[in-house]
Amino acid sequence: MGVSPFSSLREWLDQCRNSKREDRMDKYYHIDDIIMEEETVSVIFQKAASGVGIDPGSTMDYIETGSKVELPFWLAHELQLRQAVSVNVPSCFDQKTRQELHADSAAVDLRSRCPFFYEFGCKIAPIVDDRTIGFLLLSAFKSRYKEILTKAHTVTFAAGSKFWTILTKEEINLYETAQSAMASFKKWRIGGPRFQIASVLSRKRKSME
Repeated sequence: MGVSPFSSLREWLDQCRNSKREDRMDKYYHIDDIIMEEETVSVIFQKAASGVGIDPGSTMDYIETGSKVELPFWLAHELQLRQAVSVNVPSCFDQKTRQELHADSAAVDLRSRCPFFYEFGCKIAPIVDDRTIGFLLLSAFKSRYKEILTKAHTVTFAAGSKFWTILTKEEINLYETAQSAMASFKKWRIGGPRFQIASVLSRKRKSME
């Protein structure tokens, strides 16, 4: 069994991991992006590789062409750029999810499928060359947007906490922003100043006096 030029993958993986750690240190404040890129995806190796130890289910330190392995997104992306693997469409974007979103999008638990459903979808779509994912993301967001804002403005804290369990990270940020805006509006309406004279008009009035 011959080993392809890709047998030096272990050395490249070590360099890639070290580079990734340095990049994470530089962008440590982007914690959501780091967590999102740890989402696992299924890949199929297009080249044989030895000395990689990448498949925890294998006792051999060798991966044959055609082997199917689960990898974190960031690593799968790097390997795909080097034409070492092909990336399969993640299950969170499969036909079952699409059918459920089409039937009743507001009730679908996207969080359990992928906490970063929208951002992950934007990054995975060009890699798997599936243009329909973009339409799915737009349709899902548009159909759930109104429901999120409505509940953010009307439901109690307890009910809102239950609603949170099906929202993605991006949707929770939207929900919290809507609640904060409503709280500020209520505070203004109850006790805050209704009108504020522009500073330029105030100075003009004083000069006239």
